[in-house]
Amino acid sequence: MRLDKLLAEGGFGTRSQVKRLIKKGHVEVNGEVVKDPSFQVDPLKDEVTVDGEPVYYEEEYYLVLNKPAGYVTSTKDRQMTVMELVADIPRFDKLFPVGRLDKDAEGLLLMTTDGELAHRLTHPKWKVPKTYVVKVEGRLTEEAVEPLRRGIELKDFKAKPAEVRILRSSEEESEAEITITEGKFHQVKRMFAAIGHPVKELKRVAFGPLKLGELPTGEYRHLTEEELRALRKAVKLE
Repeated sequence: MRLDKLLAEGGFGTRSQVKRLIKKGHVEVNGEVVKDPSFQVDPLKDEVTVDGEPVYYEEEYYLVLNKPAGYVTSTKDRQMTVMELVADIPRFDKLFPVGRLDKDAEGLLLMTTDGELAHRLTHPKWKVPKTYVVKVEGRLTEEAVEPLRRGIELKDFKAKPAEVRILRSSEEESEAEITITEGKFHQVKRMFAAIGHPVKELKRVAFGPLKLGELPTGEYRHLTEEELRALRKAVKLE
């Protein structure tokens, strides 16, 4: 990790402010003054000080949770929240969910302590794709889902074109996979309701480059280095 990045994340100022601190000789690494902001340090092994004050590094956490239905996607609520499912994480009080997933929905929910990454992943500018498998009422046809692929007009906004694939179709109910790049409130439910096929069940199976895979319901896992790099690359942080 770059020395200036470590200091900025440690609360010693902005990137430009900590660069000035370093260049003026206020920073030591393992007892020696370092004036190069790009100097590489291992925050878990190297001893870094600013005017004698130790710099403490707190490792960021990145988790994929398979959220069960019945849990609220929030850090605090009167009802059961997703935080109860990750309570054994060391920096539990700093974790937060990225984006929303309805209480009655299930599936992939990214949780992290990394505010910058979370902000980008949820910002409309980056158009991070989210994929869901939905179970809907009635028989879905290619003709019926065409408005979703074109971009359907809803009451308060026009949804951007979605990728839709019908997985199963019968008179009683159907299943489909839909990928959107927005995150409006109840968006997927509203889109299918608008074409006359109310959603009965909704499960998120992908978020950007992340896949839910075979992760059991209610369980979480840490992201791999490869997944984290792909996620950061998707929002130009790498």
